[in-house]
Amino acid sequence: MNKKKHIFYFDALRALAIISVILVHVFDGGTRHLIVAEYSAVPSLNWFICSFIINFFRIGVPLFLMLSGALSLGRDWTIRSFLGKRLPRIIYPFVFWLLFLSVMLVLINSFIHPLKIHGLFSLITVGALGKNNYFYQDWFFWMILGTYLIMPIFNKWIQHSEMKELEYFLSIWLITCIFDFTLRMQFPIKLSYFTSPIGLVVLGYYLRYTERELFNKKYFAILLILFSIGSMMICSYMFSNDTLIYRFDRYAIFMALNAAGVFLLFKNFNFNPKGIIRDFITRIAQYSYGIYLAHVAVLSVTIEIFEKTLPYNLWTITLVLVTLFVPMGLLYIFSKVPYLKDIIGVK
Repeated sequence: MNKKKHIFYFDALRALAIISVILVHVFDGGTRHLIVAEYSAVPSLNWFICSFIINFFRIGVPLFLMLSGALSLGRDWTIRSFLGKRLPRIIYPFVFWLLFLSVMLVLINSFIHPLKIHGLFSLITVGALGKNNYFYQDWFFWMILGTYLIMPIFNKWIQHSEMKELEYFLSIWLITCIFDFTLRMQFPIKLSYFTSPIGLVVLGYYLRYTERELFNKKYFAILLILFSIGSMMICSYMFSNDTLIYRFDRYAIFMALNAAGVFLLFKNFNFNPKGIIRDFITRIAQYSYGIYLAHVAVLSVTIEIFEKTLPYNLWTITLVLVTLFVPMGLLYIFSKVPYLKDIIGVK
């Protein structure tokens, strides 16, 4: 397959994906506990905003997976060339940020402010598995690693399949989204081969190349998003209480429909800004993996050092900005250092 020209809406989706991840981590892990008790027959505006963000913006990881499928599947590559190119891109930045941030956390703990850590070795080994407050996002590395290892098999299948066969696969995958991740009950037939995240990878490829008229209508995407938002907000209100804001699994059916709607929205409306906005979106997209690996440590340290020193709304906005721009600043600086650019998660 010939090399295709750069497609900007992929950058826009990647930028939206990492911003979505940051928003969810700030609102769900950083400030949710401050307003969860505001639930009642008529919850507060802050409660509704928090509920909306931790549900709607949970599309971050699904979008990353869909982009992997849209950009990589259906191409004429070998297993060696694919894994030889992809694996270093995720492994080197993972190791770099794990080691760099662990050292920085130990230094902060020793000289600036006590943190919830128990030594460098423990920080690295536990953090690598995504099992502490500073690296809980690292589960993504292991998930995407497993996804990359199986993608060559799906790529060969897709190269020899028609779109109707992909629709068959995606139909069964949606059943697993409904039973396993929405209703949280086991479907009578074992469908483990169809469960996420690989379904999202195939979905990304399908939505990019499908010629079905419905999926290429601009306003169908909006209807998908509105239906998903309405369903998630109603369920969140019904199943929440004053100690819990209900949120859907990232692989739930409404999340799949929401992510599909957002993908189609960007594709069909030909989102293509100019000037500084385009440059900013492109920069975030280029830095997205590095931001992902670094942002949780920045968020957690900021919360521990400053706690809630500002009013809720200002504190939340501050956390979002710090969690986005501090990693971006570090990535910009490191990208200027010889040999570092290739191992920090910059495209």
